[in-house]
Amino acid sequence: MHTPPPARNAVLAGLKPADYRLLEPYLKKVDLPLRTPLEHRMKEVEYIYFMESGIASVVADGDRPIEVGVIGREGMTGVSVILGKSGEVPYETYIQIEGSGQRIATGRLRDAIKKSSALHYVLLGYVHSFLAQATQTALANGRGTLEQRLSRWLLMVDDRVDGNTVPMTHEFLSIMLGVQRSGVTVALKEIERQGAISQKRGSIEIIDRLTLEDIAKANYVRLTSALAT
Repeated sequence: MHTPPPARNAVLAGLKPADYRLLEPYLKKVDLPLRTPLEHRMKEVEYIYFMESGIASVVADGDRPIEVGVIGREGMTGVSVILGKSGEVPYETYIQIEGSGQRIATGRLRDAIKKSSALHYVLLGYVHSFLAQATQTALANGRGTLEQRLSRWLLMVDDRVDGNTVPMTHEFLSIMLGVQRSGVTVALKEIERQGAISQKRGSIEIIDRLTLEDIAKANYVRLTSALAT
């Protein structure tokens, strides 16, 4: 019997072989350069992406865009599809740290879900995790200081990428957090002063994760070890 290859995406890795085989013929490996759009606001979802490296941002796009969730190798796009919804989505999803993944046409995924309740159960498990993350993000945005929110964001990215360096500009962080660029600059300097990070042009290096966790405090919930590795 055909055994599927080891998957670099945690959702695909969590599937039973029979369920993976329902998807495998339709999965296509794709490179995901910076700013690649994965889901368009007010448009139907065409493809579902299983991230294998890099980071995607889910962004509520109003007068001032703000990030409501991040997706790395632990997850996938297409939450609305897994929940059985069709039509337009009220947010943008795009690549903020370049990487790669596998994609499948929305119709193919829906067909596979109809054939296997076990497959649907695994995908719904990820949806639950993503909604928990979005809830924590709303709490952090409403109650956390900018230093706490920045520390939380850096920890979330650190969970999902290899190495300790995050390629990110102050300007893009200000968009993700929905604040002024000057505020991000001041907050990062304070976090750096406490010895948690080191700033370089166009990137941030995490040098003391425990200090970063202490700054973030209760606003940060780590991925389980199974999803973080």
